[in-house]
Amino acid sequence: MSNLAARPDGLTLETDVLIIGGGPAGTWAALGAASRGAKVVLVDKGYCGTSGATAPSGTGVWYVKPDPVLRRQAKESRYALGGFLADNRWMDRVLDQTYTNMNRLAEWGYPFPRNEHGEHHKRGLQGPEYMRLMRKLVKKAGVKILDHSPALELLADEHGVGGASGIRLETGEPWTVRAGAVVIATGGCAFLSKALGCNVLTGDGYLLAAEAGAELSGMEFSNAYAICPVFSSVTKTAYYRYATFYYEDGTVIEGAGSQRGRSVIARRLLEGHRVFARLDQAPEDIRPLLRVNQTNFFLPFDRAGIDPFRDMFEVTLRLEGTVRGTGGIHITDGTCATRVPGLYAAGDAATRELICGGFTGGGSHNAAWAMSSGTFAGEGAADYALRLGQRGLGRRLRGLASQAIGGRHGQTPERTREFIRAVQAEVMPFDRNLFRTEERLNGSLVRLDGLWRDIRASGVPLATDAVKAREAAAMTATARWMYRTALRRTETRGMHKREDFRALDETQKHRLVSGGLDEIAVRPEPVGKEAALV
Repeated sequence: MSNLAARPDGLTLETDVLIIGGGPAGTWAALGAASRGAKVVLVDKGYCGTSGATAPSGTGVWYVKPDPVLRRQAKESRYALGGFLADNRWMDRVLDQTYTNMNRLAEWGYPFPRNEHGEHHKRGLQGPEYMRLMRKLVKKAGVKILDHSPALELLADEHGVGGASGIRLETGEPWTVRAGAVVIATGGCAFLSKALGCNVLTGDGYLLAAEAGAELSGMEFSNAYAICPVFSSVTKTAYYRYATFYYEDGTVIEGAGSQRGRSVIARRLLEGHRVFARLDQAPEDIRPLLRVNQTNFFLPFDRAGIDPFRDMFEVTLRLEGTVRGTGGIHITDGTCATRVPGLYAAGDAATRELICGGFTGGGSHNAAWAMSSGTFAGEGAADYALRLGQRGLGRRLRGLASQAIGGRHGQTPERTREFIRAVQAEVMPFDRNLFRTEERLNGSLVRLDGLWRDIRASGVPLATDAVKAREAAAMTATARWMYRTALRRTETRGMHKREDFRALDETQKHRLVSGGLDEIAVRPEPVGKEAALV
């Protein structure tokens, strides 16, 4: 409905591969594409190296030495928890690539700690150091980085995707990058829940891909909530395995510390109870080590004068959606290609079902998937673009946005805020998103479908306000894909919980692929027997 690429003003670039997103997946994609000899441009909504969920955090990594027993144990660790939907072959590929990439990081100077034998301990990464190094490596590889330059729409012709257009937030000028191939690495969608590092993660890449005709997979596995102190945005939850949870009077909340503890906490919160925690199960001798491993976890406590090992503190659950969920853009082969020629996806923007099925936690598999799928997508996109060669020049590209961008009468900032509040009201409540029923899902979809029609009819001004307007559209579209697939899966599997279908149904051991904008279609995709972990 628009074509920013046709504007005579603004910045225009030509490249082989365009990467949209500058987190771990995007930077690894840039390195992968550059290693194939491709010319690469990377655009980021924020500042590549500091924006996104990884940059401010410490994260574990699914790094396993190539020992058959250890690899088998690693693959089995979450297979049942994820509802038996992971793919054995993809797990092997990701474990191999993650092992390689982590070893590369050591060679490139990442300061891994060493054990008593002088060997690097490579089971985790500190976000600030990791992403600082990745930016340095990307620039050294000759990649051109456009910071604070969110993409507003993809560009395409009858042969497939050929670039993107957006806006430079610092100047307000439009930009256009014409490319032989595009990698979407924009992260997941946390619906502006204020989870640490997640407020740039609003499902933008899902919408861009769907507007080009790509599909999504596993969007029912998108209702991840993280434990968080009420006074903090830090959603690093690994340490809550050392917690005991209490009512306000100090009575223990039974079951809150179990594997299904978040559901227990959510039900207590729904009942109007305040929930408190204390990390009183952490052994005294490891408490200093915990502080070293996750410094930012303790900062809010230190500022508030709270000792989390000895003092009770109030907690809540903060929505992280597909950032800690597994749904995302459907990929069709080992290069992380979508079904749209020239379009690839990586990291949280791509479905993580292939290695996690219907459940994942923070870090670990997520970090491994980001660096591995980023590598696969970058290399695949480069090979595609280089094969295209001169045929990619002179293409008559058009913008694919489902909203009119650059019209004279765009939606106002206040109207955009109303749209955002409306979609948050459907996805944040536990009794709509976490504990699902047919009646509640249908009720939300009626409201979300109406919201989508209103958004579609609202033009987007070509100004920095356009970014928020497109975020509102992306979050609304994401919620509709989530709930359409959740309605279709009439069972409880992985993190998808149906109050009206509480058991796992063996006949539904398949993935659900969704697509479309105004009308959403959902289809099952078989999980191949040869891919099963047996």
